[in-house]
Amino acid sequence: QAQLVESGGGLVEAGGSLRLSCAASGRTFAKYFLAWFRQRAGKEREFVAALKWSDSSTYYIDSVKGRFTISRDNSENTLYLQMNNLKPEDSAVYYCAARSTEVLVTAFRDYDYWGQGTQVTVSS
Repeated sequence: QAQLVESGGGLVEAGGSLRLSCAASGRTFAKYFLAWFRQRAGKEREFVAALKWSDSSTYYIDSVKGRFTISRDNSENTLYLQMNNLKPEDSAVYYCAARSTEVLVTAFRDYDYWGQGTQVTVSS
């Protein structure tokens, strides 16, 4: 059973930066995608970015390209999301998720494992 634990959320002014971390444990993630989703109040959970663990290929939604970077620390089985030039519309609860697949999927219902979420609030 995989376990995912997020950290690093908080309150930041527009234009600022935050780095989210996701400590992954409980299994080998060699054939997994790990991803970040976010959920704004009253909205469906939204795919933000994903990383293919086997070769570190990365994928982003258009609204965060050039501002967010997903990466990993292989030695510590940790996934990161570096968020720069944050905007108020980035405010949400951010979740780390994992799915056993070697093909990118972006629908939240297709992910098997989830962290507890971390709140990101960007003030204008």
